[in-house]
Amino acid sequence: MHGNDAKKAAAMLSVALSLALGGCGGDGGQTEMVSPTSAATTRYINETTTSATTRWAPALTDTWQIQLTGRLNTSYAVTAYDFDLFDTPQATIDALKAQGRRVICYFSAGSSEDWRPDFNQFTEADQGAALSGWAGERWLDTRSANVRRIMLARMDLAVSKGCDAVDPDNVDGYSNSTGLPLTAETQLDYNRFLAAEAHARGLAVGLKNDVGQVAELAASFDFAINEQCFQYRECGAYTAFTGQGKPVFQIEYATKYRDAATRAGLCAKAQAANLRTLVLPRMLNGSFRYACDA
Repeated sequence: MHGNDAKKAAAMLSVALSLALGGCGGDGGQTEMVSPTSAATTRYINETTTSATTRWAPALTDTWQIQLTGRLNTSYAVTAYDFDLFDTPQATIDALKAQGRRVICYFSAGSSEDWRPDFNQFTEADQGAALSGWAGERWLDTRSANVRRIMLARMDLAVSKGCDAVDPDNVDGYSNSTGLPLTAETQLDYNRFLAAEAHARGLAVGLKNDVGQVAELAASFDFAINEQCFQYRECGAYTAFTGQGKPVFQIEYATKYRDAATRAGLCAKAQAANLRTLVLPRMLNGSFRYACDA
């Protein structure tokens, strides 16, 4: 999950995706669904392109920073920055690339956000229950062909902005109260769809949380991003990534980790597990950062 309030005002200025996506908002009618075994999905999974062979392959020890709200701080000597796809100025991405940094572009793949420039592309039927604690967001029906078309356009925008990878968030709707008939099977299908389409565009792609399906999805993704696996005692699942030499970019939010002694214990565990752990503010606004890696 992520912070919303600070992003809403900034995102009002973003029009890039409006140019990438044509058409108007839906009328709340029936939604075309994509079957988990559809021919279209099979095409996504089987599709190969020359660009896929040249995409970024993040290393197990790559360092990172994530910031989704506030004035962006690009002063850290890290391998990769994870910034918002819509809100990040092109000049910022260009400057990072010129420094040899990698840029991961964040977007929500499992929820609508009413401040995004492509929000009116979602039909009423595409959207389910509100995300608890996150104003302006509703779960998406990830079986919807329309939802998938919007996500393809977002990945096209990532390519046009020069992103090296994408960070699709909220890809675990099946395990939440979405008000939609999502299942573990439909989630696996959607997440594999996202990974295959990212790869078809020469983008690396991270699996955000969805801890219950990490073992089944690790082969399809290039890295993982996890929030609070130490707090919830779920970090062991990520050997599915680290065992393949794929990095796990990990975040803890608990206030106790701001204490140096407590954080030292956390970092010892993170380094032993080969996790690239940061202690950050929950709003991901750049107000502080503690890294377990030098």
